[in-house]
Amino acid sequence: MKKLFLLAVLLQLSLLSFAQQGRAKEIISPEINPDNTVTFRLNAPNATKVQITGDFLTTQGPSDLTKGSDGIWEFKTPAPLKPELYNYSFLVDGLKMNDPNNVYLIRDVANVFNVFLIGGDRADLYKINKVAHGTVSRRWYESPTLKMARRMTIYTPAGYESSKKRYPVLYLLHGMGNDEEGWITLGRAAQILDNLIAQGKAKPMIVVMPNGNVAQEAAPGESSLGYYKPTSQLPKTMEGSMEKSFPDIVNFIDSNYRTIKAKSGRAIAGLSMGGFHSYHISKEYPDLFDYVGLFSAAILSGRENDSPVYQDSEAKLKTQFAKNPKLYYIAIGKTDFLYKGNEAYRKLLDEKGYKYIYYESEEGHLWKNWRIYLSEFAPMLFK
Repeated sequence: MKKLFLLAVLLQLSLLSFAQQGRAKEIISPEINPDNTVTFRLNAPNATKVQITGDFLTTQGPSDLTKGSDGIWEFKTPAPLKPELYNYSFLVDGLKMNDPNNVYLIRDVANVFNVFLIGGDRADLYKINKVAHGTVSRRWYESPTLKMARRMTIYTPAGYESSKKRYPVLYLLHGMGNDEEGWITLGRAAQILDNLIAQGKAKPMIVVMPNGNVAQEAAPGESSLGYYKPTSQLPKTMEGSMEKSFPDIVNFIDSNYRTIKAKSGRAIAGLSMGGFHSYHISKEYPDLFDYVGLFSAAILSGRENDSPVYQDSEAKLKTQFAKNPKLYYIAIGKTDFLYKGNEAYRKLLDEKGYKYIYYESEEGHLWKNWRIYLSEFAPMLFK
């Protein structure tokens, strides 16, 4: 009996010691410090080199972490970070890995990385604040043009379900390799709209985020193809099929949601490839959209001979602008690789006397910029 009691005591002590060690090794990473510097940590006692890479770094290439005596590697940003949603990954002896102490992950095409948010200024629009929230749903629709069922993401504003009124619609398109998940995850579209609407800066609106890759039913892992490795090299992305089939999407939304079924109640905008699609769709169907947004758009792409949709652009633009769209918005970063194409396009618009609003930001082809453009564009809609 005494032996059993002694064994029980020893077992409890052992478990207590194990629990204390577990608590002692609890790691917080990333840790956002009061001054908005950020500390990253990784327990890798057998590693010889640990680095970090991410869009918060001001240096070219990854930065080194320092190993502590307890086997925990650490890196602290040398300066406070500006308000923003950031991503990062670790490199352990050259092998890329996610932070095991940060459960917040986002996929961008074939890459998955950790994210963290520094609040304040514009970045408060990207946060989930204590305001009325809209609903995000994934809907399947039949595309008669493409002869397949396809998936899209739809945001309806707070109060839509209990209301009987009709709402305007923003069609928001993603870039190359992305899909109907991009704007709602990396773009923080629901948070931006929730907060702008709550602040009275944007009209309550439905936001439709379709899949611009017409060869896909849906985002990777969400279709009948099951789990496969995503790629940005997809067929039929910029050869006219997306533009030709777009009325299928508008018809589905107008048939299944309480929309304002008029040009004045529709906007279209997109980033990069989505800007390319928005440019061509809006001039192909000049009576559909009163508001157009081109975010870092691949406008002059050299694909003008790929499809009748892309031909006679100047004549189609003349028709579009003769119908007086209420807003034509162009935004791009100063170091974006598509900057010169946008500059040439703006020169054409200037020569023709077509009115537009231009917004130029710092940096380049980044989600950081596209979130900014959405937060600038949405308040100008449906006024």
